[in-house]
Amino acid sequence: MKHVDIYTDGACSGNPGPSGYAAILRYGLAEKVLTGSDPSTTNNRMELSAVIEALSILKEPCEVTLTSDSKYVIDAIQKGWALSWKENGWRKKDKKPAQNVDLWESLLPLLEVHKVTFVWIKGHDGHPENERCDKLAVEQYQNLLKT
Repeated sequence: MKHVDIYTDGACSGNPGPSGYAAILRYGLAEKVLTGSDPSTTNNRMELSAVIEALSILKEPCEVTLTSDSKYVIDAIQKGWALSWKENGWRKKDKKPAQNVDLWESLLPLLEVHKVTFVWIKGHDGHPENERCDKLAVEQYQNLLKT
């Protein structure tokens, strides 16, 4: 399996509000940058969107190290919350509905295709790729504010 490093981030002006995401994918010396935006959504949706878009672009099953500053995404996968929500009809332990079900339904099958190791890092703490993703994600929502 090919090994791909992925770095992701989401950004939001208001929550909900104009939002953007960015992902950097690296395979060997090759690099691809993905960005996107939404005129009115939440930061968590952008964090998830970055992960989904990055994994979706891979053309074959890969071994992936995915680095993110999103505790929401990392914990939901590593602690098994997302699978538990799905098994319980998209309800959390407290019986309240899980949020962002459409995005979790897109992400979970991708995790069956690729062998993904999730790595959490503290945001805005000098990690070069995280800082770059944050800048790109912010640019995405700032472009929306200009129009």
